[in-house]
Amino acid sequence: MTVLRSLLLFAVAAVAEIGGAWLIWQGVREHRGVLWIGAGVVALGAYGFIATLQPDASFGRILAAYGGIFVAGSLAWGMAVDKFQPDRWDIIGAAICLLGVAVIMYAPRT
Repeated sequence: MTVLRSLLLFAVAAVAEIGGAWLIWQGVREHRGVLWIGAGVVALGAYGFIATLQPDASFGRILAAYGGIFVAGSLAWGMAVDKFQPDRWDIIGAAICLLGVAVIMYAPRT
């Protein structure tokens, strides 16, 4: 149950962080305005809070592992929202990052 909770929190954090950054990008680069930027700032703040809910107490471990989630999630966001088509190297790189997440977060500790 703890691993499932952790994975769910990583997914929610990814939506908040990647979505927040995307909203700011839209507000600035696509000239959608200050409301988009403000929504992005709020989403990024939510990401920071969500990360604190992880069951592991180590800030460094959580953020290091989240880096792999961010890489894979960013590619998935690009595919879903911006119609980005990753190539095989993008996919291989994301898979390596997710393997790193599994090792960092869920390997047995002695």
